[in-house]
Amino acid sequence: MEKGRLEAFSDGVIAIIITIMVLELKVPAGARATDLSSLLPLLPVFTSYILSFIYIGIYWNNHHHTMQAVESVNGTILWANMHLLFWLSLVPFVTAWMGENNFARWPVTCYGIVLLMNAVAYGLLMLALIRHHGKDSVLAKAVGKDWKGNISILIYVIAIALSWVNSTISFVMYIVVACIWFIPDKRIERKLVGEEPPCESKV
Repeated sequence: MEKGRLEAFSDGVIAIIITIMVLELKVPAGARATDLSSLLPLLPVFTSYILSFIYIGIYWNNHHHTMQAVESVNGTILWANMHLLFWLSLVPFVTAWMGENNFARWPVTCYGIVLLMNAVAYGLLMLALIRHHGKDSVLAKAVGKDWKGNISILIYVIAIALSWVNSTISFVMYIVVACIWFIPDKRIERKLVGEEPPCESKV
């Protein structure tokens, strides 16, 4: 099957997810709504929004790059992609819950669980794609052992456990993972360029 509909559907869902998140940023109301001080209570919500926006952007960016190395999809890949989108769709909920409750223990824990499941779901999608295209495919060679993905999952697990001790430390660890992935991953781009035939010189 062609990959076009999967890409288009995924892009649409991710766009909706971002829209839902920004709608959680409520405009201040009351007598002092025009003062900058009225924005201070929104700071935790805005901080949560920024981090989640970065995470969604990272997933969209990596999904886009991955699809460039994909030639076709099958039923397993479609369901693996839907599994990823399901966990991504929960990001707005846990983002709002965490921000509106000043990074309390349970919201931070659940935020980490959703991030962990997103990472697992993306890993399953990659496995389905590599199985479909073969171990010698461009995608398989680009992904390799996926140390960044494995380290991210480990940090999530530790952060979830630490959220019962200090939720602030857990939130900082979520930021660390975002920083790891915020640095552009050139593996797929390098492999795609390497697979392209050299340009013929013009006379």
